[in-house]
Amino acid sequence: MTDSTNTPGATLIDGKAFAATLRAEVARKAAILKQRDNLVPGLAVVLVGHDPASEVYVRNKGKLTLEAGMHSFEHRLPDTTGQEELLALVQRLNEDPAVDGILVQLPLPDQIDTDAVLAAIDPDKDVDGFHVVNAGRLATGLPGMVPCTPLGCLMLLKHYVGDLSGLNAVVVGRSNIVGKPMAQLLLRESCTVTIAHSRTRDLPAVCRNADILVAAVGRPQMVKADWVKPGATVIDVGINRIPKEDGKTRLVGDVDFDDVSRVAGAITPVPGGVGPMTIACLLNNTLEAACLRRGLALPE
Repeated sequence: MTDSTNTPGATLIDGKAFAATLRAEVARKAAILKQRDNLVPGLAVVLVGHDPASEVYVRNKGKLTLEAGMHSFEHRLPDTTGQEELLALVQRLNEDPAVDGILVQLPLPDQIDTDAVLAAIDPDKDVDGFHVVNAGRLATGLPGMVPCTPLGCLMLLKHYVGDLSGLNAVVVGRSNIVGKPMAQLLLRESCTVTIAHSRTRDLPAVCRNADILVAAVGRPQMVKADWVKPGATVIDVGINRIPKEDGKTRLVGDVDFDDVSRVAGAITPVPGGVGPMTIACLLNNTLEAACLRRGLALPE
């Protein structure tokens, strides 16, 4: 399958096409698991409140989980839910043998301590990869659940670039969800990694050293063409809504796509780049969790 398209300037890395192929591969392996081991992996998603973006995301996760041949368990709680009630649900899911992956949709209402909830999830069922145990496993090179968005970024990089060993990688952003795990994954591929952020001195100059530039800061179109080394591969993790002249909004990334496309060797668009990879990697993590928890070999 071809998932990169030549355009004037940069090659467009088609995350939507790659994600579709990955989901199909997950479905194929899930069918083997069912036939070989009589096992159907199960993903439980917990949504507290009625955030519109989260509702759409959870609905898509449920649909794609079923399409991949796995069980989908949705738990929708009112925005008045207390922390103890949510922790009790997480504990029940930890103990449920039919559940292999647990995802608590963020953000949570103000009355709930997000860190306490994430810490309560069984690390072996933490398919979001946010638990401190999984963060430690990633940092020390042990097998464990890897956060879905950086994992998707790495898959795209390895597919398009190939061997990443020795390349200079700059990750702009230091969040626990994307920036830090992305840096760990790139280190694991033997890149030379710099983590940059809002306090970095002369950020454009730091970015210009990158063979691989990953932007994950949540600032619309911040990265410009003069920040990018000619021929570099640019992975845009940002999802930002900006107003249009007609009063509506449009999605843009952290990279000024039209500007940077003139100098980059390859670039992910927004939308259609990293975004679709996140759910595909969530399904992949659920499949892996189902096997790891039972000591089963992952289907080839």
